[in-house]
Amino acid sequence: MTIRIAMWSGPRNISTAMMRSFGARSDCAVSDEPYYGAFLRQSGERHPMAREIIEDMDCDWVSILETLAGDPKTGEPIWYQKHMPHHMVGAVGIEDMPGHRHAFLIRAPERVVASYRAKNELRRPEVLGFADIRRYVAFETERSGLVPPIVDADRFMADPAAMLEKLCARLGIDWTANMLSWAKGPHPDDGIWGEHWYEKVNDSTGFGSPPGPMPKLDGDYAKTANACRDDYEALLDLAL
Repeated sequence: MTIRIAMWSGPRNISTAMMRSFGARSDCAVSDEPYYGAFLRQSGERHPMAREIIEDMDCDWVSILETLAGDPKTGEPIWYQKHMPHHMVGAVGIEDMPGHRHAFLIRAPERVVASYRAKNELRRPEVLGFADIRRYVAFETERSGLVPPIVDADRFMADPAAMLEKLCARLGIDWTANMLSWAKGPHPDDGIWGEHWYEKVNDSTGFGSPPGPMPKLDGDYAKTANACRDDYEALLDLAL
């Protein structure tokens, strides 16, 4: 029976590095934001490469869900699926994924804002997904009776090996040191948007050093980060 892991994250987190980490396991298939095309087609958001992404992907919400509830084409016993809750604007959501083991990535909003604004226009705090993640965590906690695993990027980067071991234990899979390194460059399972968004992770072979001082923001960027603060701190209180 396939173990399906749904890892939910806002943008500009360590989500792609985490996908690389799970993809380095010999027993794990990975999928990169399978709802991204459906989100772009339905929302009309002006993202880089939006037309190409829509043309490249299955954009039918129900069809995507059926695929993700099955088994990976390559037959691995674990299937790691990288998701973003703010993509879920269509006919399905986390409530339609009871056969998945759900986990969540969070990152200090100041770091998210500073990273996002360098890659795309930042028009409103909702696109960063903090409120959606908080709502999804509440839903999954009520459904399962347990707080799902939540990983804070700063805590994780301070000791990736220890945090991966904790995360794997919570997900009910064995920890392996293979998760600490991967091959440099783009990977076949990356979405086509990787050429715009994944420059840093493509240049990496592991998680790297802990982050430096918190970025200084001003104006609307500071307001956006502040608007996410309550949701982030509520999630941080529950994190590993």
